[in-house]
Amino acid sequence: MTITPGFATLQDLRAIMEGGALALPADWRDAAQRSVDALAARLDTGEALYGVNTGFGKLAGTRIAPAQLDQLQVNLIRSHAAGTGNYLPAPVVRLVLALKALSLARGASAVRPQVIEALLALLDHNVLPAIPAKGSVGASGDLAPLAHMSLVLIGEGEAFNGERVLDGTQVLAEANISPLELGPKEGLALLNGTQVSTALALAGLFATQDLLKTALVASALSLDAARGSDTPFDARIHALRGQPGQIRVAAALRALIANSAIRDSHRVDDPRVQDPYSLRCQPQVAGACLDLLDHAASVLLREANAVTDNPLVAEDGQVLSGGNFHAEPVAFAADAIALAMAELGAISERRIALLTDPALNSGLPAFLVADSGVNSGFMIAQVTSAALTAENRALAVPRSTDSLPTSANQEDHVSMATAAGLRLAEMATNLATILGIEILAACQGIEFHRPLTSSPPLETAHRAVREVVKPWDQDRAMAPDIEAAKRLVERGTFAALVDLPHA
Repeated sequence: MTITPGFATLQDLRAIMEGGALALPADWRDAAQRSVDALAARLDTGEALYGVNTGFGKLAGTRIAPAQLDQLQVNLIRSHAAGTGNYLPAPVVRLVLALKALSLARGASAVRPQVIEALLALLDHNVLPAIPAKGSVGASGDLAPLAHMSLVLIGEGEAFNGERVLDGTQVLAEANISPLELGPKEGLALLNGTQVSTALALAGLFATQDLLKTALVASALSLDAARGSDTPFDARIHALRGQPGQIRVAAALRALIANSAIRDSHRVDDPRVQDPYSLRCQPQVAGACLDLLDHAASVLLREANAVTDNPLVAEDGQVLSGGNFHAEPVAFAADAIALAMAELGAISERRIALLTDPALNSGLPAFLVADSGVNSGFMIAQVTSAALTAENRALAVPRSTDSLPTSANQEDHVSMATAAGLRLAEMATNLATILGIEILAACQGIEFHRPLTSSPPLETAHRAVREVVKPWDQDRAMAPDIEAAKRLVERGTFAALVDLPHA
């Protein structure tokens, strides 16, 4: 797809992350070259320009001789490649490459077109730098991880070519890509920027958007399994509050439960007055999560289209030193996504507990299994969901409030955005497992209401489960069933059943 720098959409970025190609408009090189020429003119005046003819960070007062300017950029990349930990997953690295190329191509970074072309070539050939996940505090850009990315561009470091990790020289040769010889500022432009933290947060956002839809299917299945009421989803209730996410979630739940024979079977003469909050307040909780995700999406989309290195070249040729590399907006967005995931898991776990406790549900056997006592049924599956819920609560503690000064106190406040984004993948796996357990429990509960049927979309969900997990008539190992349900969740099987109205 062709994307104009500064105008990528979330759909574009998700497609690239999942393997789509990236092309730039025919005239994109003009803006990039203008900024290069502007920087060269300023250098000719002998003016001190941060990171171009000076040292970095606390060494900004050290002037660099003209003959050493190119070496300065190479040394910067080598010295900053200090990351550690597991490598970032391939979809995230694809997004990092794309975001860096789109940012530099806006023409405010004084980077020659061939540098951007090299980034696009890596993406096009699926040559993905091996980037250690840890080592960035998200302040002066994602320095360490972007240094590992940049090493490959100059024929050093390591990269994935398929499943193999090769040294940078070899992987570029196999892809017929020439190593770059960097010019003034180009190493700094590659290292400065929020592209890694933004890519991590976007990956977490995309996963959570799908998981929220899955949570609606899970909660609707649980509502029918518990013979709950759909009155709390009445549009008039939510219009009186006016929260947009709540209104949208209630509409989606009404569509999921419509025409359920199980629901219709207890509309009259049901002695219960109200359902527990985990059933009744689904629109309020999931709706608030949806609003958080929508806000995070708007922040991250702006950041994905932004220029976040330093210094920047303005349209009038002036070179401006600022701090767009500080990733505070990304950290806040990632923390919001984490809160949403924690809450979606927390209320799901409560529904699992409701379904397995005969004191709370309506007519279901203890732990959703006949002959309970001899059989323990879903007893420990609920415990697993509780353990994962507690883990996600701990992981949801904000990272953005945990600043530590770096670089001899020159960088005295940092965002921790990279860590904020990094933990989202683990949280998403936990949440997918919790929702898988709830869907298993709800489908098991529905078995006890047969021959009555649920709604058409919920019966579709039930069939998808029964294709991989048989009903629970006596105890067996639960772990394979949980794993099978989690795979369905992560594949998007249930999310595809949900139509969330637009705001």
